[in-house]
Amino acid sequence: MNDELRARTALLGSSSEAATRVFTTILTRSPISRIEVARLTGLSQAAVTKAVTPLVAAGLVDDSLGVTPTGLPGRPANPVAVVPDAVIALGIKVNVDELIGVATDLTTRIIASDRVELVSHDPVAVVDAIVAMCARLQEPLGDLRSSVASIGVSVSGDVDTATGVVRDSAIMGWHGVELAAALREHLDAEIVVDNDVRALTIGEHWFGVGLGTSSFAIVTIGRGIGSGLHLNGEVVEGAYGVAGEIGHLPLTSPDRVCGCGRRGCVEAVAATSAIVATVSAAHGRPVTVEEAVALAHAGDRAAVEAFGEAGAVIGLAIASLVNMVGPELVIIGGEGVVEFGLFEERLRAAYAEHVFESAGRCRIVVRPHTFEDWARGAAASAIRSLVL
Repeated sequence: MNDELRARTALLGSSSEAATRVFTTILTRSPISRIEVARLTGLSQAAVTKAVTPLVAAGLVDDSLGVTPTGLPGRPANPVAVVPDAVIALGIKVNVDELIGVATDLTTRIIASDRVELVSHDPVAVVDAIVAMCARLQEPLGDLRSSVASIGVSVSGDVDTATGVVRDSAIMGWHGVELAAALREHLDAEIVVDNDVRALTIGEHWFGVGLGTSSFAIVTIGRGIGSGLHLNGEVVEGAYGVAGEIGHLPLTSPDRVCGCGRRGCVEAVAATSAIVATVSAAHGRPVTVEEAVALAHAGDRAAVEAFGEAGAVIGLAIASLVNMVGPELVIIGGEGVVEFGLFEERLRAAYAEHVFESAGRCRIVVRPHTFEDWARGAAASAIRSLVL
């Protein structure tokens, strides 16, 4: 990390609470006038100017965009904007069978991307693969390579973001893996290891559908059933790094064994592997995910019921979540939403049956997320760690 980049990240890390609020407002809403920054942050215009001055000097914010007429009496607005390539972040999503990586600017605009098969779950092999991917992601950056300041890595499971330890990841077979420490031995940048759904929520909070929304939840359907929470303007991390794990709510029969080893979890019925296992058992032979989907579309009774049962328990889990925390919006995403029609009727019926009174005003929307979106979430987590 060069001296200029080190100075920029040091400024972000040492800023006062007021200055941080100013920078995050500019970051997520550029270009924006100082007057609007003051309105959104609740600070005086003098305080905003005081916070903006060192950000401009450090090359993080641009105040030379020229004046913009506002249509209102008084002087025209002089907007400010974040300098997108002042800091570059890398984001890497660790999947059970592959790594997906992106290089982004400060606004999480994707500059470069990479995807590679993961041939081993051994932590040493995964670290080597991540390091190699970071090198490949930087190759097309040119002069921007010197601006890479932070690397975010997202993993499914129980992740302690503060220490960078993956405490438990069922899909990877990991327990107590000190992933951040291992990566720091090879990479000259800040390393942030986060739960994959929480990282996706951070990306939606700052740069997606959550911008301007005081509370929302993301529920992901696929290999697992995950949830990220954004409440009262902040992403919920939990006292011990665990929050919103609706996939492990005990809402199904104790006869159903989850991949985590417990009984009755939502994932024991609704995860892709659970659906495939149910359809395979009904047909007396192994079927693939693609075949299970095709059978359901063709009206196969066992497949239709497997997806329907999954939808019902997910709907119950979402109702439980909404009843507890009362978000404005629930975003359903993940790879499973490509076939959301197979879940939707039973999901919405179960949700409507169990959501309580006015909590039912919460909107449920479907937003497909590509695997690049997941990696972009990891980059957003890395950027957030620099700022907050």
